[in-house]
Amino acid sequence: MGVANILDQYRDRVVIAEIDANSSLVDTVDIVLYDSFAQPESDHSEIGVLVRNPRARRVVVYTWNFHPDLISSAREQGAHGYLSKALPAREFVGALEAVHAGEIVVSDPPGRTRSVNGLDWPGRTEGLSDREAEILALITQGRSNAEIAALTFLSPNTVKSYIRNIYRKIGVASRTQAVLWGVEAGFLPDHHRIDHWRGGP
Repeated sequence: MGVANILDQYRDRVVIAEIDANSSLVDTVDIVLYDSFAQPESDHSEIGVLVRNPRARRVVVYTWNFHPDLISSAREQGAHGYLSKALPAREFVGALEAVHAGEIVVSDPPGRTRSVNGLDWPGRTEGLSDREAEILALITQGRSNAEIAALTFLSPNTVKSYIRNIYRKIGVASRTQAVLWGVEAGFLPDHHRIDHWRGGP
């Protein structure tokens, strides 16, 4: 929804057709934007599945994670773009238009200080960073630390460090409490499908 709201100000150039990464594609779309939040990174098979979908003309990964191996994997699987969540909205739309025109676009990695430009995520008002929110979403989905490390391309020790910070910020002392907090705060995937975002196809 956050991405849709960012793009909505450019609705004369971009139309949101569908929003639900966990449901199959119904509309034929020019670009599938794969947001990696609480989803497998681009070294997993999801990108290839989207690329092979006849209803998806082009696939773009939208992420904070610019590890060179992930970019290479996305390209090898046929992704047409790899875009940073730090891109200002105008540049983001321009990059999507370039992909639509047939270009392969890989944006510059986000800097150490990541500007968000209107992008929002669950838990932001509680002080969680985007990465902490993503890890809490995976915890809420019942993922183990090892699974989280594999999905986020982080080391197990880094995952543990993030989890300690998350627990401190949300005021819990156990994984069970964190899961309950996450469920109450809306961290489970929302499978409510929006087939026609504000007059889309």
